[in-house]
Amino acid sequence: MGSDGKRKKRGRKPKTQTTLDPTTPTSNDEVFSVNNVEIVNSTTPTSANHLENRRGRPKKRPKHSPEKPPPLTNGEIGVATPGEGVARVLPAMDAVVKVFCVHTEPNFSLPWQRKRQYSSSSSGFVIRGRRVLTNAHSVEHYTQVKLKKRGSDTKYLATVLAIGTECDIALLTVNDDEFWEGVSPVEFGELPALQDAVTVVGYPIGGDTISVTSGVVSRIEILSYVHGSTELLGLQIDAAINSGNSGGPAFNDKGECVGIAFQSLKHEDAENIGYVIPTPVIKHFIQDYEKNGAYTGFPFLGIEWQKMENPDLRMAMGMKPDQKGVRIRRVDPTALESEVLQPSDIILSFDGVDIANDGTVPFRHGERIGFSYLISQKYTGDNAAIKVLRNSKTLEFVIKLSTHRRLIPPHVKGKPPSYYIIAGFVFTTVSVPYLRSEYGKEYEFEAPVKLLDKLLHSMPQSPDEQMVVVSQVLVADINIGYEDIVNTQVLAFNGKPVKNLKSLANMVENCDDEFLKFDLEYDQIVVLRMKTAKEATVDILTTHCIPSAISDDLKP
Repeated sequence: MGSDGKRKKRGRKPKTQTTLDPTTPTSNDEVFSVNNVEIVNSTTPTSANHLENRRGRPKKRPKHSPEKPPPLTNGEIGVATPGEGVARVLPAMDAVVKVFCVHTEPNFSLPWQRKRQYSSSSSGFVIRGRRVLTNAHSVEHYTQVKLKKRGSDTKYLATVLAIGTECDIALLTVNDDEFWEGVSPVEFGELPALQDAVTVVGYPIGGDTISVTSGVVSRIEILSYVHGSTELLGLQIDAAINSGNSGGPAFNDKGECVGIAFQSLKHEDAENIGYVIPTPVIKHFIQDYEKNGAYTGFPFLGIEWQKMENPDLRMAMGMKPDQKGVRIRRVDPTALESEVLQPSDIILSFDGVDIANDGTVPFRHGERIGFSYLISQKYTGDNAAIKVLRNSKTLEFVIKLSTHRRLIPPHVKGKPPSYYIIAGFVFTTVSVPYLRSEYGKEYEFEAPVKLLDKLLHSMPQSPDEQMVVVSQVLVADINIGYEDIVNTQVLAFNGKPVKNLKSLANMVENCDDEFLKFDLEYDQIVVLRMKTAKEATVDILTTHCIPSAISDDLKP
């Protein structure tokens, strides 16, 4: 988890990093809209006649046209470089493809069905091994994925090999040999330095042909990946990145790929701030897939930590003047680290790299970065050496790293939501997509405080624990008086704690008591007669055209 307590607070809305919406208009009558973007009124005349009527003396045309640059070969693009007579050449432009996807998202309000399908377009590029990289959010909840090469009128059916939700990367392939003819794979370059030139290539909104925008690397740090709700290494660039650029490569001046465009900052005070997934994260994703045959994820330390910048705090914790580190606030009881790490331990180093009091570690020359970068370089199942200070004594442990599980998961990873229905009560589990479906994109400000507290601060007490709620009540005679119960957590059934949705369904189905009693949040209870409840369920399912009272994953 690796949190230093920087939680999003209620009140003023923070600057939001928005994933690039791959959806593009399908007709001239449609207008695209992105959060926090102001649509400029297109009343300014732009035609040739209007340009002639502008006030002021017209500019003089040069008598001699500049020398033309040498012609470019097929698959290359020239980008003008100031002060140079020859264009900068970026190879492998033909490796950039347009990705067409048909999505069918789950319907969390009516979990027994799915939403209406919709189409989107984004970008991708060919890499070695007859594979294509794009963004995970570009093919999320996909039904069908097609790829189109530059200059081609044919769309080829693609197969999704792996989707990395945390790092927002997806791996595709095409079985048709014709697709791979004449295509050279993109080569990866090293992590760029600040002020290095980058060129983003893709198919953004505003046209059907390939688009090229240029800029420089303006920042390298641990970024919040909006789609995966994680924090990984990222590049900030000032090149224009728009909807549809998702999954497109960012090239350096040598023509090597140094990242994948994936999100941008939409704020009234910010302009041209885009974010790129760098090559270390991309290579981690690819090697993880090649090593395990599937995507296993990035490991995380199952802890929350606190900075140790206050000298009195360091002295009270028994730290020597030359010792630096961060204090463990809480340890996830389901994480493997809970067997060796304890609250109030001071983490001094990770794999031999000393951690500063602000939680940073050295990163290249003259730079520092959050120590979670060291953890993200590892793979699931790897060992790591941790040195901690406990009761003024230095201890060393070797821990096995694993992926982190949250009580309220940030993703459903393509799976349909689980549900159980009895007497019109629809029970389901809470996830971030569920909250977004119920309360909109601003769910962090609109959702009930109890749910937000569980989202931000609660840790699972067992590996199979889920947060079960009554999402709604399908009105019927048997549930009179309970109609207003919405998104309220279920704590116990007939006096037994509810650990997850499957255990609740089993307890209800196998109950021999006369009454069904559900203990809800806020000390609210629901009592139903068992016999009439099960009889009423059949009629309610028929009325609402619900195929089953229980989702397939919960059936025995």
